[in-house]
Amino acid sequence: MLLLTAKHIIADFMLQNAWMAIGKDQKTGWAMPLLAHCLVHLAVALALILVVAPRFWYVAFVDFVIHITVDRCKGICASHLGVTLESGHPWFWTLIGVDQALHHLTGFALSIYMAAN
Repeated sequence: MLLLTAKHIIADFMLQNAWMAIGKDQKTGWAMPLLAHCLVHLAVALALILVVAPRFWYVAFVDFVIHITVDRCKGICASHLGVTLESGHPWFWTLIGVDQALHHLTGFALSIYMAAN
């Protein structure tokens, strides 16, 4: 769990730039920023898993699929409802909170899977 939490902090905050963060929530032109962002998650997860538990290398790809799905759903909600920090929309922080909670639950579930196997 600590490994996947560290991965999330590195990929979602330290390595995500404004182009990714803003671009992935747009109505159009979202695919490349979203893909780039999720590929960063894949690369960091794969690197860390290969060091600590290499037989679970495929978990990085499972995490990638879940991450891209969660972020795209958040992007659809944000773009269709006009939810941005600048808009002052009351759901801005709620969407971020739900997004982060889902990512942490993913890490928890994948950790349980790896520990059980």
